[in-house]
Amino acid sequence: MKLLSFIIPAYNESANVMPLYTRLQSVLKPLSDRYTFEILFVNDGSKDTTAEEVTKLTKADTRVKLIDFSRNFGKEIATTAGLRHCTGDACMMIDADLQHPAELIPDFIAKWEEGSDVVVGIRKESKSDSWVKKIGGKIFYVILNKISDTEITPNATDFRLLDRAVIDAFNEFKETKRLTRGLIDWLGFRRTYIFFDAEERLHGTASYSVWKLLKLALNSFMSLSLFPLKVAGYIGIFITSFSLIAGSYIFLGKYFFKWYWALTFSDSEDLAIFIVFLVGIILMSLGLISLYIANIHEEVIKRPLYVIRKERE
Repeated sequence: MKLLSFIIPAYNESANVMPLYTRLQSVLKPLSDRYTFEILFVNDGSKDTTAEEVTKLTKADTRVKLIDFSRNFGKEIATTAGLRHCTGDACMMIDADLQHPAELIPDFIAKWEEGSDVVVGIRKESKSDSWVKKIGGKIFYVILNKISDTEITPNATDFRLLDRAVIDAFNEFKETKRLTRGLIDWLGFRRTYIFFDAEERLHGTASYSVWKLLKLALNSFMSLSLFPLKVAGYIGIFITSFSLIAGSYIFLGKYFFKWYWALTFSDSEDLAIFIVFLVGIILMSLGLISLYIANIHEEVIKRPLYVIRKERE
């Protein structure tokens, strides 16, 4: 039988550990004639008794394992740790707050059995999301897809299934500032989607504040796009071109053709346009430096040059 791993990042989720485990038990029992399971809880430096609650489960069920961080490193790192330590033929990532409907897990497995390497859960609606988070999420995906070379599916979640080949390829990434689902999208592979409505959080409050979401968005822009690094160069090209054209017209009209509109410009205004031209030159120079920094960035993160997809047996 094939082994299916479950990766569950948890931060201050002590009240949700047992309800999630109970729900997983009821979902996985009908599948136990075809699959064996391991359930990896990654305790992301929780300040409550999350680790203790998971430890109780590890003693009662050998399939349950605990990765206990020394402090809070963030959900992306917790998910990464789960992917590096899981041993299954495929893994299923699911949040500990029970907002991801575990009842859809058989549907994910069915898509995987049909040949999909990545099965992504797409959130149609989340009752617990504030209007700020909803609007911010839409703006984030619009901007990211405009500036990134990798197309990121809007409203895609970490509620997803990955084949072993995808897990192994993901584990080749060395960068520390990461958006897990963005890197998985970068890898490609054959993928399908399952749409769901996020459920209400059962216990506790969401650990992702607006500030943490903003930091994640910024890290995503830097990880998946070099556009922010090149902005100064683009602005410099625009300013230099505009000021060069405007300055040339004013100079020719004022000193050669005696155009009336050009004569209305004072010497101080001529100097201002010249200064703007020099600012454009400086920004273009920064843009050129940014191109070299971009090359250094790509070399340092050491992403694989290519990924080979092999047919599953």
